[in-house]
Amino acid sequence: MSNHTPLISTIPIIEEHIASHKRTITKNSEEEDEFIKEVITSFSKLDTLNISDIPKLEKVVSDFANIVDHTWMKYSKLINITKHSKSWWNEEYNKDLAIYKSSKSIEDWKMFQKTVKSTKRAFFDLKIQEIANKK
Repeated sequence: MSNHTPLISTIPIIEEHIASHKRTITKNSEEEDEFIKEVITSFSKLDTLNISDIPKLEKVVSDFANIVDHTWMKYSKLINITKHSKSWWNEEYNKDLAIYKSSKSIEDWKMFQKTVKSTKRAFFDLKIQEIANKK
């Protein structure tokens, strides 16, 4: 006979939804420029002169949020998030990769690799600079 009493515990595990898609606009792209221009233009058309009470303020803020949301949906694109997603990947890579895939030439592969290397270097140098500036 043991003098120990076994303990039983039940740990509830809640099913959690992890997003595998998100909407994004590529930084420094035409879509980003158009998004900003349209938001500014639409916001300048809002009537903000007669905000005299809280309901009117809430209406203006709600209208602004709707403008941003509608414009975001118009210019952003839906992307899949995977463990292999790369934040430095851009459209230039897609073009170079498509060129290589169609030709299968070593010169196109080298050009693709050169593009990847230079852009990764620029991206991570920028990240290092941002971290250094925060400190």
